[in-house]
Amino acid sequence: MKRALTIFSIITILTSCTKELPKDYATIMGYISNSEVKNIDITRKGFDKRIKVNSDGTFSDTVKIIKKGYHTFNDGENKILIHIKNGDVLNFEYDYSNFSKTVAFSGVGFETTAYLNKRKKLYAKEGINNPKLFFKLEPDAFKDKVKRVEDKLNKILEPKGIDSLLKAKELSRNTKLIAYLKQNYAKEYENLARLAKGSVSPKFIGYENYNGGKTSLDDFKGNFVYIDVWATWCGPCKREIPHLKTLEDTYKNKKIKFVSISLDNGRGYKNDVKKAKEAWKSMIKGRNMKGVQLYADKAWNSDFIKAYGIRSIPRFILIDDKGNIVNANAPRPSNKTLKPLLDSLLK
Repeated sequence: MKRALTIFSIITILTSCTKELPKDYATIMGYISNSEVKNIDITRKGFDKRIKVNSDGTFSDTVKIIKKGYHTFNDGENKILIHIKNGDVLNFEYDYSNFSKTVAFSGVGFETTAYLNKRKKLYAKEGINNPKLFFKLEPDAFKDKVKRVEDKLNKILEPKGIDSLLKAKELSRNTKLIAYLKQNYAKEYENLARLAKGSVSPKFIGYENYNGGKTSLDDFKGNFVYIDVWATWCGPCKREIPHLKTLEDTYKNKKIKFVSISLDNGRGYKNDVKKAKEAWKSMIKGRNMKGVQLYADKAWNSDFIKAYGIRSIPRFILIDDKGNIVNANAPRPSNKTLKPLLDSLLK
């Protein structure tokens, strides 16, 4: 209690003359329990301020803010976004071992930082950054969840003191988010239902095979099929190649085929499709790529690609030995969850 009163007294003293003497600095202060933290860093692009933490967990220093707005508060383990300007007195209190549940803010200008922390927690709790969590819901459940999220987003913006410019941007973003969810629900719900586990997989027919001839999905009936949708210009795609080759070696005697479908259409090659196809062949040879290597008939506009709603790559699809979907968005080869999944299917 004595420590809390002392911090409150310091804040009172620091802010008592704010109106008379506008300050060209901000004050960062607080108390960290259960910690041996030595320093705290306040950073943004082109700016870095280190604040010493005392042996009793308290810290306090002035910071001349070059440009008001977002900064990062980092104690080496816990990192959060804060919003600060000259004249603010931002006080933090938290338990180092349980930061997310205990961090509390007070002082002058703390409301915006408190809002950012509430928003982060709300996004995590409701899965707001993952629209699929909304789109897979049944209609009534979707309506209830969207209404709940909309109400909560608006509620955390109610407190006075939140930066007015940021508040206006957040209100606009919230409106766009809710509109996006409502406008896309019907289509995305249908797509997810159509591509649900156990559904018959869309098919590709007559794709050019690197080893010659044409290949269709039906050619693999009786085998599980793990499909890699990629392109030679895609960095993340190429990083998966070594992991994919390892998988192919691991399961070479199992009832599974590894199929790579290239979407090379001239991107990265000055829109020259001929050069793109040659690059595809060259990369397969140069990297000694294994499995079944196919070239999609119309790249991104291929019926198979559109049927799966593929808008970004790499994308991996897992189909069972009867041609039904196991996972329309399967784990990548580098993902540790993929091997246990394949083992369970192929045992």
